Amino acid sequence: MEWQVIPWTQEMLEESVDFLIDVFSREPWNETYDSRKQVEDYFRNMADNNYFVGFAGLLDGRLAALCLGMKKAWIQGMEYYIDSFSVRYDLQGQGIGSRFLQEIESRLPAWGLKGIMLTTDRTAPAFRFYEKNGMTSLEELRIFVKG
Repeated sequence: MEWQVIPWTQEMLEESVDFLIDVFSREPWNETYDSRKQVEDYFRNMADNNYFVGFAGLLDGRLAALCLGMKKAWIQGMEYYIDSFSVRYDLQGQGIGSRFLQEIESRLPAWGLKGIMLTTDRTAPAFRFYEKNGMTSLEELRIFVKG
């Protein structure tokens, strides 16, 4: 099997929309979407951000993993904020996600990015996945939302 990590581009939009809907509408996320356009707009809004950095993981030329994020300024320099990280449902639990994350992490220093930051639900399998891959949960932080 041939594994390849490439920058995400707008040419991947249609396939990526299908991919994201398929992954996140299943357990454990069970997301529902008002329309396909809602997800298309998410991708377009992300890609239109001048700090956008996205990756596609291809297995035998087929989309197997997606990572959408952005460069984020921080006191200690720029970091990579992951907004969405996903692996095709039938490939989860096979090491693809870890391999994908490691490849992304190896590319960050070339862009002057000093680390990775993300949020996830502490009760979701993703929480353990990120811990297993060397990330640390900051217990003292909380996320606030309004609206």
